[in-house]
Amino acid sequence: MKDTNKKKLKLKVSAIKDGTVIDHIPASNLFDVITILGLNKIENQITFGTNLESEKLGSKAIIKVSDKFFADDEINKIALIAPHAKLNIINDYVVTEKKIVEIPDSVQGIVKCFNPKCITNNEAIFTKFKVINKSPLALKCCYCEKITDKEHLQII
Repeated sequence: MKDTNKKKLKLKVSAIKDGTVIDHIPASNLFDVITILGLNKIENQITFGTNLESEKLGSKAIIKVSDKFFADDEINKIALIAPHAKLNIINDYVVTEKKIVEIPDSVQGIVKCFNPKCITNNEAIFTKFKVINKSPLALKCCYCEKITDKEHLQII
């Protein structure tokens, strides 16, 4: 007689020796996080998974970057699109530090201004915003003073 009990299988992604693991990214925002951190331009080994089950988010993404440690200001940029992301700093296969992202007070060069007449949309000028509200997110352009909210947030 065959054993008809189904065993619950769990897919494991290999551990990294040293680097950073970014967890609890909304699945739909995975590639925005990759863009914001410039991961598409580095040669480090990067492993990512998307549409993974999550009790908190329903569906989440995760990114593992070998031999890369981010400065706090770099990491806090992802809070704009993944406010509940968590970071694990890995050293010799062990989590040595956990970080929570925070929305920074200003944002430069990563978000497009919502105003089509803004100088940043018509000339080669880096965008610059002051964060005027963190929840719900609201960014005020330092050039035209228009407000960009989370609904209209566009990553450059």
